[in-house]
Amino acid sequence: MIKLGIAPIGWTNDDMPELGGNITFEQCISEMALAGYAGCEVGNKYPTHDRVLLKEYLDIRGLTICNQWFSYELTTKPLKEVKRNFIEQIEFLSFMGAKVIGGAECGNTIHGNYYTPLTNRKTSTNEDWKSLINGLNELGEIAANAYGMTLSYHHHMGTMVENMEEVDRLLNETDDRYVSLNYDCGHFYFANQDPLIALKKYLPRTGHIHLKDVRKSVKERAYKDNLSFLKAVKLGVFTVPGDGDLNLKPLGKEIHKSDYQGWVVVEAEQDPSIANPLEYAKKGYQYLTEELRF
Repeated sequence: MIKLGIAPIGWTNDDMPELGGNITFEQCISEMALAGYAGCEVGNKYPTHDRVLLKEYLDIRGLTICNQWFSYELTTKPLKEVKRNFIEQIEFLSFMGAKVIGGAECGNTIHGNYYTPLTNRKTSTNEDWKSLINGLNELGEIAANAYGMTLSYHHHMGTMVENMEEVDRLLNETDDRYVSLNYDCGHFYFANQDPLIALKKYLPRTGHIHLKDVRKSVKERAYKDNLSFLKAVKLGVFTVPGDGDLNLKPLGKEIHKSDYQGWVVVEAEQDPSIANPLEYAKKGYQYLTEELRF
């Protein structure tokens, strides 16, 4: 019941559009299919304004959309406004056959600012947490009850939910019927957390999985030189499974032992002028199928 997908962020980067700016949507999804994946997430070049056309493009390549990032902004915008945008996106995802809506709180994030070091991450107040928790519960209830979909929150470097202590608070204070976790081994490792300990702890509450690898030398440089998240990405902190310094085999075994049924998605943003997207997509797929036995 585990299906393999990939994010378009290896071809075109939403936060740094200059990365892969010359790569077309058609090239991206054709290479995803050629590499062997059954599904994908959504990028900035997808023609989301024409759902029928987009579905046709994906159908002829044997791809389905499995998830899409949503920027919640519950700490800075009225819930009514966030809810309106959320419902618009979830209706799109429902039409496309997706069962998961992902994303993170972006109202007080620094992850998208090229010049802001990760050490300048903003301190979240109890009011921020209250807005996030209440908002996620309400939006997750809409997703589950009205659309049969799962809200899977993505812990992420540079945001208010980055490490395991913050993930604990998020999961302890939200309703498990309506909010699950988008587990990401690369973001846990970048945050100096143990990805295996995190997976064992959170897998029963996980609704979506991102697997990526991390180049330890770039991660260490990011801390040493006080870099921003995007600068670290551009330097190659992330790569596809099997190409970095993480030991992913224990993670694969843990997933196999569990009753997790859903998508395992390669989400490894890199500079496509340095890391050829098709080459790396195939490398990641080969590792997932041959080494991790998915």
